[in-house]
Amino acid sequence: MSTLRFKAVEEAFKKKALCVTAPSKFTTDYYGKYVFTKSVMAKYLSKDVMKSLTNTIEKGKTLDSTIANDVATGMKMWAMELGATHYTHWFQPLTDGTAEKHDSFIDYAGAPGEAIIEDFSGKLLAQQEPDASSFPNGGIRSTFEARGYTAWDPTSPAFVVDDTLCIPTIFISYTGEALDLKAPLLKSLSAVDKAATAVCQMFDPNVKRVVAFLGWEQEYFLVDEALYATRPDLMLTGRTLLGHESAKNQQLEDHYFGAVPSRVASFMKDLEFEAYKYGIPLKTRHNEVAPNQFELAPIFGECNLAVDQNLLVMSLMKKIARRHGFRVLLHEKPFAGINGSGKHNNWSLGTDTGVGLLTPGKTPEENLLFITIMVNILKAVHKNNALLKASIMTAQNAHRLGANEAPPAIVSAFLGTQISAVLDKLENSTSDEAIVMDGKKGLSLGIAHIPEVLLDNTDRNRTSPFAFTGNRFEFRAVGSSANCSSAMATLNTAVAAQLIEFKAEVDAKIAAGASKQSAIFEIIKQYIKDSKAICFDGNGYSDAWKEEAAKRGLDCETSVPEIYKAFTSKESVKLFTETGVLTEKELYARNEVKWETYTKWIQIEARVLGDLVNNHIIPVCTRYQNLLLDNVSKIKTNFPAEKADSLNKLNNQLIIEIGERIATIKNAVDDLIDTRRQANKIEHEYEKAVAYHDKALPYFDVIRYNVDKLELIVDDEMWTLPKYRELLFIR
Repeated sequence: MSTLRFKAVEEAFKKKALCVTAPSKFTTDYYGKYVFTKSVMAKYLSKDVMKSLTNTIEKGKTLDSTIANDVATGMKMWAMELGATHYTHWFQPLTDGTAEKHDSFIDYAGAPGEAIIEDFSGKLLAQQEPDASSFPNGGIRSTFEARGYTAWDPTSPAFVVDDTLCIPTIFISYTGEALDLKAPLLKSLSAVDKAATAVCQMFDPNVKRVVAFLGWEQEYFLVDEALYATRPDLMLTGRTLLGHESAKNQQLEDHYFGAVPSRVASFMKDLEFEAYKYGIPLKTRHNEVAPNQFELAPIFGECNLAVDQNLLVMSLMKKIARRHGFRVLLHEKPFAGINGSGKHNNWSLGTDTGVGLLTPGKTPEENLLFITIMVNILKAVHKNNALLKASIMTAQNAHRLGANEAPPAIVSAFLGTQISAVLDKLENSTSDEAIVMDGKKGLSLGIAHIPEVLLDNTDRNRTSPFAFTGNRFEFRAVGSSANCSSAMATLNTAVAAQLIEFKAEVDAKIAAGASKQSAIFEIIKQYIKDSKAICFDGNGYSDAWKEEAAKRGLDCETSVPEIYKAFTSKESVKLFTETGVLTEKELYARNEVKWETYTKWIQIEARVLGDLVNNHIIPVCTRYQNLLLDNVSKIKTNFPAEKADSLNKLNNQLIIEIGERIATIKNAVDDLIDTRRQANKIEHEYEKAVAYHDKALPYFDVIRYNVDKLELIVDDEMWTLPKYRELLFIR
């Protein structure tokens, strides 16, 4: 083992479980301590201000600008009591991460140079001006057109991190275009609220609001920090570009739900303790399928807040992991040959009257509403399956989809036998018969001391990208490093547009003399037929499904740059513009950002791969080859020719194989460099991304295959890069 590797592995062995800051006896004692919640607001704001702000937060009323100063004063007092000295507008640029610029509360009390005061006005709360040309914008802003604005989102509470008051905001350009992921999400939530409420009121006039809920499941890997520091590919790209699989990885299926290693358990406890202070209701933690892979998940929450909490959790994870001698890997496929990491987005709709719209009801009327929403969602997913795939596709997620339990890059919906049977019965019915949904059935296990197990009305299908799991749809294709906003905004928009269309069709039939129930039944039956192609309960990994999906007219494209074009199709432009979520200009700009980002990811990986080959692989392999050559020479000197030839047979084979593989690798790296240079001359971002995908990316597999073969040949003591068997098993 090389000296560098030995020290890194030795350091990893030395790590012990760290002590966690002892929490109070009850989680409720510190839960939400750093969040400006409604209960906290009530202590710092007057009743009138509180009432006005609550109407905005809970009922979607337009924010009264006259209360901004009062809110800012109360927010500052609360934050300063927690040790805050600065404030920032916390926003979500088109990078999938977050951004912040910190300003202190201080200002001059009078003339410059005299006494200072701590000030935070309503104007500073409501608006800031970050540089709009320095973030991805797809050409909306030029470098010399720098002005942009962040604007306060009162529906997501402010919070304090360290010494800074963080205020969730949207980010727009000087000319009004959205330059972030939150603004379209908020617009999509408003659109689905309005459209779904109109449909619900056909069944219950008391419904005044429909809320989209999100429960994300965050998968991630942990690696020892010392080992991470000796892998340039992990440090710079988030994944291992080289590395032969370990003899033992996940094939024994012994890691999933296994006992959590003590160091990892300490990290998890520390993370939960911090997350609870920010009002993030982490509920679940466990080992995932792959070694060193884990998962955490919160209780469901309103979609906008859930997205913000996920972004904050990802930030906390990275910071807290380092306290424990770990690095968090959120890349979708950090290790080849084992499970990648997703962020399953469990999405549902509910009314302000307490009805879950994706929960089967107890009466035929309630079940008709449930089926109405269900069928409209299926039709929306069918019409927009290419768009939904584009909303979750990245250079990183492309490595994960369709491999090791990840859903394939073909969007289909899993319903389960009971829901499928109900839809089949409805499609073939000849009357407006009542819809009866079976509740949970009991399953006796025949073991006296084990109680009866209640079966849900659906099974689970890990290979389905969009699966109904009882009272929600699980959008499983979202990547672990992604901002959930892109997927959720697209899904909300598609469903909103479909519900608007449904309501218009029902109204037209009623105007023509049909009863409301007959109109609904007739349209639903047609929708079931129209959306049959999207429903698939089988194995999404099979080649047969790929062929069948193509026959059904589903989008089967696998090239990331091509997939992104779904955002600017005629149908997608109409969808987003008519719902008011994104303008055509914004859609085209976002695609420019997506293509550019894709290109940059492949550029970075190609450069790192070339450096690894030239600085690690070739020197080490050449040195080992020289040792073999030296050994051949010494054998020839000390043994008779016939005996020497026999003894050198294996050496010569290894020398030749090493030389051939080095030549193949070196030629591939040189060709990759030339390909990059040619691609970089292309001006159009789409064409450049296609060149990187079609011409540069194939060299990665050639290089990796040969390097991984060399890893099995070269003396372990000489190999400089930590191997999978060292990276994947926490000690």
